[in-house]
Amino acid sequence: MHDNTVMLIELGAIILGLGLAGRFAGRLGMSPIPLYLLGGLAFGHGGLLPLGASEGFIEIGAEIGVILLLLMLGLEYSASELVTNLKIQYPSGVVDFLLNATPGAVAALLLGWGPVGALALAGVTWISSSGVIAKVLTDLQRLGNRETPVVLGILVMEDLAMAVYLPLLTATLAGLGLAAGSVTLAIALGTVGIVLYLALRHGRLVSRAVSSDNPETLLLVILGLTLLVAGVAERLQVSAAVGAFLVGIAISGEVAHSARALLTPLRDLFAAVFFVFFGLSTVPANIPPVLIPALLLAAVTMVTKIVTGWYAARRAGISARGRLRAGGALVARGEFSIVIAGLAAGSEPRIAPLATAYVLLLVIVGPLTARWTEPVVRRLGALYGRKPPAGPAAPPSPPGMGTPGFPVSHS
Repeated sequence: MHDNTVMLIELGAIILGLGLAGRFAGRLGMSPIPLYLLGGLAFGHGGLLPLGASEGFIEIGAEIGVILLLLMLGLEYSASELVTNLKIQYPSGVVDFLLNATPGAVAALLLGWGPVGALALAGVTWISSSGVIAKVLTDLQRLGNRETPVVLGILVMEDLAMAVYLPLLTATLAGLGLAAGSVTLAIALGTVGIVLYLALRHGRLVSRAVSSDNPETLLLVILGLTLLVAGVAERLQVSAAVGAFLVGIAISGEVAHSARALLTPLRDLFAAVFFVFFGLSTVPANIPPVLIPALLLAAVTMVTKIVTGWYAARRAGISARGRLRAGGALVARGEFSIVIAGLAAGSEPRIAPLATAYVLLLVIVGPLTARWTEPVVRRLGALYGRKPPAGPAAPPSPPGMGTPGFPVSHS
């Protein structure tokens, strides 16, 4: 058969399979993400039925999926709310870095990978998956919960930290000198600073410029602008996901509301393709040799992420149940960890299979911890006659607000 015909058949089968998997997961009351990943493993390299003709299309679709997920997150907040939240939550970002980057660095040193390997594996274990967590929070209908802004605040700090970390890692892996590395870092920071300035000072002009009464025109303008900025950001050594997020926060008001309604179906489709692609790009035979160290690292960093969420939510005055939900939601690792491992694979080949197994474990476990951490701890507490400690009294919040200065959702 012609390649285009094969591609259409493969794409049709994949999208139909995604729909059936989502329907099955919905009946079980769970997130469909683990099923998407397992489906990708089955049809990837070394899987049960490898796909070939549609792989390039799926790869592009996966990149668009991550960009749309971060764009939709950005549309939930204005630039001023983002800055206010960062000022409030930066201690949680520091705790997040210390608790979750350290296990990766220590593991790499114990494995004899040296300082460069330690820097790379620290990034793999540090960064949660914004894409997976955004989808899980939506699936669990938690966008209105009080702990959700805390979770998103940590994700945003991690994504912005990537604007510093990725250029540093790239320069270190390339063996660049101090001057060349500094130039790369300055370009990345300058790009983020300019976009934040435009969003803060001229966000209304941006919203007015993209606004349209015609839904088709509005969709095309916002989608085109987002892909353009994401591409330029990646060209300048800044994550495309961060670029998409910054476009989202630059758009506010009625335009943001209309954009969310138009983009939600597209986001769901391409986000599902992203998770399938992640499974497709993983060779199942590479996983067993690194399974034990990956399991140990996953177990340790699952606990440290739950502690991170507990600490951050406690600072926001959220109850013990909300703290557990926040911690459980942060467990998943995903797209950034894979990007980091891909960058470091040339210098340390052993990092790729370990990072793949590690991410695969946590991207499957993450939606489960988001759903079950709080009820399991609550039931264990009831079994042993203990109650989770009550949090400090929550500060009064204006109507519609989660943590001070950070609204839960505009939807």
